[in-house]
Amino acid sequence: MNNVLPQLVDSHCHLPLIERHLDDVLETASAQGVSHMLCVSVDLPSFPGVLALAHRYSHIFASVGVHPDSPVRADEPDVATLVALAADPRIVAIGESGLDYYRSSGDLSYQHQRFRTHIAAAVACGKPLIVHTREAAADTIRLLREEGAERVGGVMHCFVEDWATAAAAMELGFYISFSGIVTFKNATALQAVAREVPLERLLVETDAPWLAPVPKRGKPNEPAFVRHTAAFLAQLRGEDEPDLAHATTRNFFELFRSALPAQSFSGRT
Repeated sequence: MNNVLPQLVDSHCHLPLIERHLDDVLETASAQGVSHMLCVSVDLPSFPGVLALAHRYSHIFASVGVHPDSPVRADEPDVATLVALAADPRIVAIGESGLDYYRSSGDLSYQHQRFRTHIAAAVACGKPLIVHTREAAADTIRLLREEGAERVGGVMHCFVEDWATAAAAMELGFYISFSGIVTFKNATALQAVAREVPLERLLVETDAPWLAPVPKRGKPNEPAFVRHTAAFLAQLRGEDEPDLAHATTRNFFELFRSALPAQSFSGRT
């Protein structure tokens, strides 16, 4: 009997924020068939640490960007800065960036400008976008259209919006990524969307260390737990888990074209 788990990619995690020893986290992920992961930047002060992980481990990729909720700084990156940082071959995407009206209020013009800058940088360097959107779907889609984001595409990460938003994003060449939220009992509307997203546009993620899926809900999340999200989605959609794992892995490498498959982690350094 073949007991080898089908390969999965955690398309969005924040490894420096996970409190367990990193090698333990990576060993557990490897045991669960998670062969690659994308460690996502949320601000420039912590970016060197994110990039260092991608250089240390060949199966970890990185992005560069500033989260919409990150405080405005005097050295707020412009297009040229982001493009220069993205020139490193271990950087496979721009982001995460986008709009978040849930955590922020008042004058949010800085979020709009920041998002436009990130879209322009992605277009300039030819690398896809990682988009965060929360309670800002209409403006997110509008800015993506206005800035020509369809020229590079990207992913709507940790998707929690409705089908109309998913369809609009896919029309712009974006993939839809589901986190552990889709496994929650009260996420029936999101589950309905997850049933409809074409398999060729589907990604899975943890957003670790947050949003651990059932049956790990309430615990610190980590890349290994993407296995639970993938299994749930396969059952929800009436698909075989190996087929969904294969498709989401293929989708990851088709979207993040500069990410080259590597041997998965096999021991402590």
